[in-house]
Amino acid sequence: MSEQIDLLAIAAHRDDVELTCGGTLAKAARAGHRVGIIDLTQGEMGTRGDAATRAAEADRAAKTLGVALRLNAGMRDAHLANDELSREAVVALIRRTEPKVVILPFPVGRHPDHRVASELGRDACYLAGLAKYAPGKGGEAHRPYKLLYALAYREDPVKPTFVVDISDVFEKKMEAIRCYSSQFDGAKAAGEVFPTGQDLYELIRVQSAHYGSLIRRRYGEPFYTAETQEVDDVLKLGVQSI
Repeated sequence: MSEQIDLLAIAAHRDDVELTCGGTLAKAARAGHRVGIIDLTQGEMGTRGDAATRAAEADRAAKTLGVALRLNAGMRDAHLANDELSREAVVALIRRTEPKVVILPFPVGRHPDHRVASELGRDACYLAGLAKYAPGKGGEAHRPYKLLYALAYREDPVKPTFVVDISDVFEKKMEAIRCYSSQFDGAKAAGEVFPTGQDLYELIRVQSAHYGSLIRRRYGEPFYTAETQEVDDVLKLGVQSI
C-alpha cells in the first residue's frame, strides 16, 4: 500500500498533534485527503504511563481521526536535537511519505522538545528536497509545498495567519484526545496547555471556542505561516469585519 500522503503533522510526542491540530487532521481526512502523523519520540519520559501504553493510545487516536499512516522516529524523549543524524532520519520519513503540506509545532514552546521539533522539522523539509543530500534516504528528493505552524495554546502575542473551522469535527478531536487516558484523565494541564484550575478536557473546549470566535465559528484551530497568503477574490473573503 502506498505511504504517500497529502497532509503530514510532525510533533515531538504522541498526543501533541491531537491537542494542537487534531480537528484539522480529522477535517482533512473527512474531506478525502490522506493524512499522516510522525511522532519523533515514544513519549517515554512522560510522568504518567509508559511508551507501550502511549503507543496503543496513539494507535486508537489515529484511527479515531481517520489518519491513514502514523510513524514513529524512535528518538529520545526529552533529548531531541537538531543534529545531522536526526535531520537524516526525518528527511527519510518525508521522502517516504511525500506530503504536500506539513504541520509543525510553533517554534516557541515551554517544552524543549517542542521547540526543537519545529526547527528539526523545518530543516528536514528543506533538506529533503536536495537531490544530493543523503541520497537513497527514503526515496527520491521531495520538498513539501507548504509549512504550517500549529499556534494553539500560545501565550505570546502571535496573531494567527488563519483559523480552521473545526466545529463539525470538534467532538472527534475530543474523542481522540480522550484516547490518551493515561496522560489526561484527571489532568489540569498538558504540554503547552497551562492550568487554570479547570479539568483539562473542559479547558481544551474553552480554548477551541476562543479560536473559533476569531472567525465567528463555534470551534477553531489557529495556524501561522511565515509567508503572506494570497487572495484571489476579495469579495469572497470570510469573517465579518464590523
